[in-house]
Amino acid sequence: MYYIEKTFEISASHQLALSYPSKCTQLHGHNWKITVYCRSRELNEEGMVIDFSEVKRRIKRPLDHQNLNQVFPFNPTAENIARWITEQIPECYKARVQESEGNVAIYEKDE
Repeated sequence: MYYIEKTFEISASHQLALSYPSKCTQLHGHNWKITVYCRSRELNEEGMVIDFSEVKRRIKRPLDHQNLNQVFPFNPTAENIARWITEQIPECYKARVQESEGNVAIYEKDE
C-alpha cells in the first residue's frame, strides 16, 4: 500500500448553527490547517497515488477565502468539513481539519 499526505492552509469564515448559546454562531474566520491522507494499492501511470497539486486543487481552491456557509449545504463544522474532504478524492481515506490551535477534527472512512 502506498500513502501520501498533503498539508496546506486556507483562510475562510463560517458561522455554526448550534442548539445552545455560543460565540461560534456569529460569523468568524480561521486560518485552517488541512491535512489530506490518500492511499492506493497501485501507483498511477505517473508513479503516484495522486498528484499533490491535484489534492490542493480539489480541496483548497473551492474553500480558500470563502464563507463556508455559502460553499456547503451543511453546518460547516470542522468534523463535517473533514468528511467532505474524503468524499472529494477517491484515494482519500482520512482528513484532518484544524480550525485553530488545539481544535482539530479528524474523519476516517470505514473500510
